[in-house]
This record gives sequence, C-alpha cells and structure tokens, in this order.
Amino acid sequence: MKIKIFADGADLEGILQLAIDERISGFTTNPTLMRQSGISDYEGFARKILGHIESQPVSFEVFSDEFPDMARQARKLASWGPNVVVKIPITNTRAESSIPLIRELSEEGLRLNVTAMMNVRQIEVTAEALASGPGAILSVFAGRVADTGRDPIPIMRECLSALAPFDGLELLWASPREVLNIYQADEIGCDIITVTHDLLNKLSLYGKDLDDYSLETVKMFHGDAVKAGIIL
Repeated sequence: MKIKIFADGADLEGILQLAIDERISGFTTNPTLMRQSGISDYEGFARKILGHIESQPVSFEVFSDEFPDMARQARKLASWGPNVVVKIPITNTRAESSIPLIRELSEEGLRLNVTAMMNVRQIEVTAEALASGPGAILSVFAGRVADTGRDPIPIMRECLSALAPFDGLELLWASPREVLNIYQADEIGCDIITVTHDLLNKLSLYGKDLDDYSLETVKMFHGDAVKAGIIL
C-alpha cells in the first residue's frame, strides 16, 4: 500500500512499541483519547513520547475554545519538537470558524493538522488558508460520515480533487471503523489514515483463506462454550 498509517491513541506504552513498527509513519492523539487513558499531565505525556519519537510526525491537539488562547497553545505545542504537528479543529464549540487562526499559524510556519472536518466545503476553505504555509494535514472523519448512513468514499474523492492544486497538503482518512477502510483509503489515493491498535492487529488477516477463517471461527465458538461451562 502507498498510504501512510498513523497510529491513533494515547497509550504511552503502546505508542512506544509502535514507534519501531515499520508499518507506522506517524502518530496522532486527541483530548478524548487522553481522557480515556487517564492522562492529566499533557506536557509530561507529550514530552515522554517526543523523547523516544524524534523523526516521525506526532499530532497534538489544542483544547482551548477561545481563539487567542488556542493560538497560544498551538505555539507552545509546536515548541516541544520539530516533528510536532499541531491539531486545530475546524471550528470552536460555538461553530465559529478557525480559518483565520489556521491561516495565521500556517503563515508563521507551524505545521498543522486541521481536524474534525466532514465535507468538501471545509476542505476547500482550509486548503486556501494553508496554501502559503509549510504543508499540512487535513483530517476528514470518514468513519463518522459513515455513521450517518452516508458513503464516505465519494466525499473523500471530492476532497482529494479539491486538494489536487495544492502542494504539501495531505488528506487524512480519520476514524476508520474496520480494516476494509484502510484498503479503501489506499485505493482512492488518500495520503494518510489513522489506525487504532485493534485495527492494526487485524492487518495480518489480509488475503486470509476464508475456509480456514470459517473453521477458526467455529473452533472459537466451541472453545468459548466449553470454557464457559454452558449446558443445554
């Protein structure tokens, strides 16, 4: 596959294990994943990661809802290492556009990952704002699009077309729901996909014989029934 795989998570031990995995080209995390992992010391957590991962890009996200403070946080995150990519949401919680801030930070030379996007209109305005910067990642939450009953593939194709005139801007397929999404994203030409540890573990199933897989499934059900002591 040509697509780059970024590991998505906030488990420090798991991240460090994946840092030596040749399949992994970068890392992303977000405040929700950090909360789920019980992380309260953001800078301490980030610096531990950056102490081991010095070349692969690592995306850390701002969490302020006010643009002046969001800008301060972005500059602070960027100062932690040359491989830091700063995640900026496409709007704040009041649906106010982050585009002016994205343009400002990009023109300052910060490498950004604009996140939480779900349609081509957002991609178009963001690409224009990033055009004179050092390159950036544009994250479209294709998995969440699919959760609404929409096929994300046509939307992702449109996003790729919108980015085609711009150099250095990469489209990221975010929130994949199944391993198939990795192959779909690769086939249509996405640059990056984020993958959780669970999905990454399933990559070894590629091309597996379906008769063998069927038999393994039957054995699993039988074995679990025996272990559970189920009686009819």
